[in-house]
Amino acid sequence: MKKTFEQRVDELEKIMENQSFWLRDGRANEVNYWVFDYPASKELAVREVVKRLVKRSEQSYREYQLVEYDIYNYIIDTLQKEGYLEATYMLEESAGMHVVIDSVFELLQFNERDNWFIKHVQEHTPDNAIVLLTGIGKVYPLLRSHKILNNLSMAFRKVPVILFFPGVYDEQELRLFDELKDDNYYRAFRLVR
Repeated sequence: MKKTFEQRVDELEKIMENQSFWLRDGRANEVNYWVFDYPASKELAVREVVKRLVKRSEQSYREYQLVEYDIYNYIIDTLQKEGYLEATYMLEESAGMHVVIDSVFELLQFNERDNWFIKHVQEHTPDNAIVLLTGIGKVYPLLRSHKILNNLSMAFRKVPVILFFPGVYDEQELRLFDELKDDNYYRAFRLVR
């Protein structure tokens, strides 16, 4: 019998509260990277769940804390801080989205293993954390989830990472919005079946 979204969220919370989850390495000494996939129609509900989990973590005396990184917000904030946000809008209008994607990739060095986002996560994540990656649906087509996971897994191994993915992940491939094949990705595990 297929679990409801609410049952999967309850199971997610139980897994995260289990000390063995946040203390261990990944299965078979793999990186401790997980994907919580969900129907894209549940995006707003997932945002509320993540917000609630992070707030509860901040108010408790647990030995770990939840740290959320919204990839879309990070990109927008970085473009704004560097003074490129307005130029990006104008570039999209004059040259198209494909040029914006190439330009943002180059600026933020997303093709590099040691890019701005990776450095940001490394510098701002305590050792006793669980990292929650959100914003994957909002950032499409600018950035693909397999690219983030590949780069992050090469540079960041100290804590568990959960990617909240609006689509389907079967431990073989990521299908964004259950329609767009993102890419094959084998290193993360599906957190709740």
